[in-house]
Amino acid sequence: MSEDLTAVARFLYEAGTLKNTARTGWWMAGVQHPESVAEHSWRTALIATIIAKLEGADPARAAFLAVWHDSQETRTGDVNHLGKKYTRGEADPRDITADQVAGMPELLAEAVRDLVAEYEAKESPEAICARDADKLECMIQGIEYRDQGYANAQRWIDNSRGRIVTKTGQALADAVLDTGSLDWLRAALGEQKS
Repeated sequence: MSEDLTAVARFLYEAGTLKNTARTGWWMAGVQHPESVAEHSWRTALIATIIAKLEGADPARAAFLAVWHDSQETRTGDVNHLGKKYTRGEADPRDITADQVAGMPELLAEAVRDLVAEYEAKESPEAICARDADKLECMIQGIEYRDQGYANAQRWIDNSRGRIVTKTGQALADAVLDTGSLDWLRAALGEQKS
């Protein structure tokens, strides 16, 4: 390959900071050590494949969108909902992405810019599935935190559930609410639900 990949290498290090970037809204629920943006994005991508497949959309595209949906938080941090109220002229994720991919081979830079623009436009079936996955992942994380004793996580569970729009996402949210966070382990061990 003849193109300089230095900008790509820099971005890969930058993306790694998301492994240490906390999802700050959980602090308001009393969670002292919430999951990272990278952890959230991984499960969001997984959920996006499921919702998209069941909705008849392209699961790979939905997962692709979900992987990149919070990549701008390397530059902004995870600004919680309340904090956004006080942020003047909130940065457009498309502008942040343009800065992040500057200097990359144009073929790659264009692909990333297009992904973020598609997610932000909220119009394609895959973007809608990825956005639902983002909300469902937050809801699941809230249930897990609630089960760990953080009763204030209920607000995140309720708010996230109310923002899911696809039929599959809604049905999956209902199934999640009816399933215990450790039911998977009981089933794997062949135990009955108590």
